[in-house]
Amino acid sequence: MSLPEHDAPAAETATAPGATATAAEGASGLDAVRAKLLEKLPEHVQFDGWSRAAIDMAAVDADVPEDVARMAFPTGVDAAAAFHALGDRRMLEALSREPLGAMGMTAKITLAIRLRLESVSSETEKEAVRRAASLFALPTNTARGARLIWATADAIWTALGDESDDLNWYSKRATLSAVISSTVLYWLGDDSEGAADTWAYLDRRISDVMKIEKAKARMRANPLGRMATSGVEALSRGLKKAPRRRAGG
Repeated sequence: MSLPEHDAPAAETATAPGATATAAEGASGLDAVRAKLLEKLPEHVQFDGWSRAAIDMAAVDADVPEDVARMAFPTGVDAAAAFHALGDRRMLEALSREPLGAMGMTAKITLAIRLRLESVSSETEKEAVRRAASLFALPTNTARGARLIWATADAIWTALGDESDDLNWYSKRATLSAVISSTVLYWLGDDSEGAADTWAYLDRRISDVMKIEKAKARMRANPLGRMATSGVEALSRGLKKAPRRRAGG
């Protein structure tokens, strides 16, 4: 039995004419509240973790009513996830200003990961990342933490123009997710000048990945290797294509 190429479209629900606009305005308002809270949260997270108490104190500092703050971030995990997404946005903004046309793909990926770590603008924010890493290591939060790292890897590949839509789409993001995760953990414990040890570690990890990619290419070029990988390639042709991001989405 072959796997379906596409999922069936979800049924649409009728919506009152003004409801969509009202919902959009509410979401936009909460986004502004979240931005204000995220400016104040790291200084409280370093003492209280990603907790309800830290959110409430950030709300006081940001002059946000407590009930509104709780709507914006129902839990500390929600706040930590938003902080991670903020780092991704900062990274993409910085990456858009770089002369990527003159770089090879390896250099682009290395730069993107470095910019992602440099998006953490202070020691206070770095401590907030450390607290978030501990939070997402808890069994109840590991799946969400993995999705956040995957989203970072996807954001990098998408920004760099990746057009794969088969098994390669998934393998690229899985490999990059592993590199990002290990590099972040190394960086959290790095006190070298200018994070020099982290950048050296990142270079080694990227080099290891490239060796694997070269080995895979040699295997595909070998008749026996092609036989060994033919099953995986057949499976990839049956996979649902990876979703495409819409411009501005």
